[in-house]
Amino acid sequence: MIKLIKLALAISLVFPVFYLRTPFLASVRGWAFGFIFILSLGLIIAEISGWKKNSSQKQVILSVLILAIASFSFSLAVTKEVKFQLTKQAILKREPSQLETLGQHFIVGYRNFEEVKILVEKGAIAGVFITKRNIQNKTQNEIHQEIQSLQEIRISQGLSPLWIATDQEGGIVSRLSPPLTQLPPLSSIIKDEKTIDRAKDDVIDYASIQGKELSEIGINLNFAPVVDLNQGIISPDDKYSKIYLRAISADQDVVAKVALWYCQTLANYGVTCTIKHFPGLGRLDTDTHIDHAQLKTSVEELTQADWVPFREVMSKTNAFTMLGHAQLMSVDPDHPVSFSTKVVSEIIRNKWNHDGILITDDFSMQAVYGSQDGLANATVKAVNAGVDLILIAYDTDLYYNAMKGLLAAESVNRLDITVLKKSNARLKQAMRKLSMDN
Repeated sequence: MIKLIKLALAISLVFPVFYLRTPFLASVRGWAFGFIFILSLGLIIAEISGWKKNSSQKQVILSVLILAIASFSFSLAVTKEVKFQLTKQAILKREPSQLETLGQHFIVGYRNFEEVKILVEKGAIAGVFITKRNIQNKTQNEIHQEIQSLQEIRISQGLSPLWIATDQEGGIVSRLSPPLTQLPPLSSIIKDEKTIDRAKDDVIDYASIQGKELSEIGINLNFAPVVDLNQGIISPDDKYSKIYLRAISADQDVVAKVALWYCQTLANYGVTCTIKHFPGLGRLDTDTHIDHAQLKTSVEELTQADWVPFREVMSKTNAFTMLGHAQLMSVDPDHPVSFSTKVVSEIIRNKWNHDGILITDDFSMQAVYGSQDGLANATVKAVNAGVDLILIAYDTDLYYNAMKGLLAAESVNRLDITVLKKSNARLKQAMRKLSMDN
């Protein structure tokens, strides 16, 4: 009976060891590694020390199975951890001058403030994403002091300020509430779509509350508003996106007006808005956080509907545009939009002649991490396509592999220097405009 319990424990280690270095276990990775390490080692030691020559054939078979599975889990977990730590240390040992050029294309989230502080000291990132886990039990003043301590490092380095980003849409996505005011979704302001202009003052008041509060704690980039059209799609396969609860309206002209007023108001407080999630996620019934998603709508239909708010805000503000991870099947069925040259370079940059900042949605999502390209290649392709900022929000550890991928590509001339120079110029211009607004 004891042998069977040990075997069950050994088998229970197999699943977590395979997912140890994936975003799936990011929030408990330290505990998971410790659990796997201690339990597998304990099983190995117990079986070896308890080995008896006169054991029955059944007991011998069970012991061999326990040893084999526990040894496999132990060695794989240690190998993965050592490999990651070597990659991390190799990045951190680089001279800041080697990291700054490529580092300015990353915004990262964090679970450990000291770790993100090191990345800032190294000039290895352009910005920091702050969410609920980073502000637990902290006052607005304490949050501001932490942010300011990072900005002071940048000042001492003679570098431009960090982008300090968050997700403060209102409604179900209000990552800094509390302590910031919990507002309802923007859609709640729209009473009658036929008289949308009457809601302008209400939208401005709404955005003013967010802009003022975000600015006061040091946030200069908000990942809002959602300009995906509300197609009313509710699906059991959509665990996290839930666009139907976050979208402003089903009417593209209403969304365009509200988003424009919102972004213009945030800018008055020195906060840059982000319109999301291009090419529009409202038509999807799957969730790119956990699966691949295919948008099968034609370019013609998207141009007449879903893309109207994007084009309107792009042309009249300094808004960032967030690229989602859906595959636009009529243009590029092989890559998510977030790192598709056919979409980013050929449509947004060349056809639309848009020279604003493009930022990806979180590269920790399964649609990227689990894509056929993998994280490193996706990062290289995104930068080469003309994407300016790679967001790695949920699983900070992915940053090191992404940066390793860029550095490796640079060493063999796989990075498009012309595209990079244009991107660097856009980033400098965006920060310059933000500084002028402040």
